[in-house]
Amino acid sequence: MEPTTPQEACFEAGIKFGTLYHQFAGTPVSPASAGSLARAIEEAIENQPFCRRVSVEIRTEQLEAAIAEQSVEYVELTGRFMEVELVVDYDGTEVVASMSMEDDYPRMRLDSVGGAD
Repeated sequence: MEPTTPQEACFEAGIKFGTLYHQFAGTPVSPASAGSLARAIEEAIENQPFCRRVSVEIRTEQLEAAIAEQSVEYVELTGRFMEVELVVDYDGTEVVASMSMEDDYPRMRLDSVGGAD
């Protein structure tokens, strides 16, 4: 059975999240570098096929709290410090997906799937 266009669009969103998370997790980040890192992540992921838009917010208050508990002025980027939304347009189907913390886990989810069958 061939996948439907919406299924393929959702798969593309999953690829974008896999790349985003596993490429950038572990990157050193501080409140001062959070904005430029967020923009770099957005631009890198937007280069991928079918990706219309990516929005990354690095949660600087959480960065500051984590840094206050240690002796160095940065932390390694993990999902707990990010909120992400991405939009994929695959053959007329638009997928909106997001990532945010759910309890102690960075949950990636489909928010909407619309357009072609």
